[in-house]
Amino acid sequence: MGAESATPDPRSSTIKRRLIGFAAAALVAAVGGGVYWAVSCPCGGIPGFVLRGEEHREPVPDWRFANDVLLCQIQINAGWLPHSVNLNCMATPAGDLFLSCSAGTRKYWCQHVGADHPGRLRLNGTVYPVVLNRVTDPAALDAAWAARVKKLQNPEVQALQPPGATPSPDAKRPDTWWSFQVRSRASS
Repeated sequence: MGAESATPDPRSSTIKRRLIGFAAAALVAAVGGGVYWAVSCPCGGIPGFVLRGEEHREPVPDWRFANDVLLCQIQINAGWLPHSVNLNCMATPAGDLFLSCSAGTRKYWCQHVGADHPGRLRLNGTVYPVVLNRVTDPAALDAAWAARVKKLQNPEVQALQPPGATPSPDAKRPDTWWSFQVRSRASS
């Protein structure tokens, strides 16, 4: 018997090269998408990672300027990873700042905020080191709700809300609505 030589199948080599090329392209797309997400989000309802921007290092005693900001973003550490989201923030006439969270029991970030929880708040590209505390006092919740309702009457702010999310000016605060008070903290 003679030894037969194995001839490589050219179709097999072509398929193998195409699969490797496809895998490489998928890897590049995944890495590129991950980098884009990490530096660009939160985007709409998609949570993000680290909030980037110029850091404001001085304490903020009066947050009323936040009512002129259409979109607020908060970053907390959930476990050992940063987690950031878009949300409504509103300041009372006294200058106290609150974050709005409807149905807090269903929101990932709300469940991870403990007492005096450090975070980072981004307003118009500026990042503020902050401390968050959930508000449970009904009078404080009502004051935060009133500030929210007032801010949401602005048509520009309304445009960023889901359909039907803007309460009427005389709307009562729902029991499922959570709020967190925001205070400045020393930057680290």
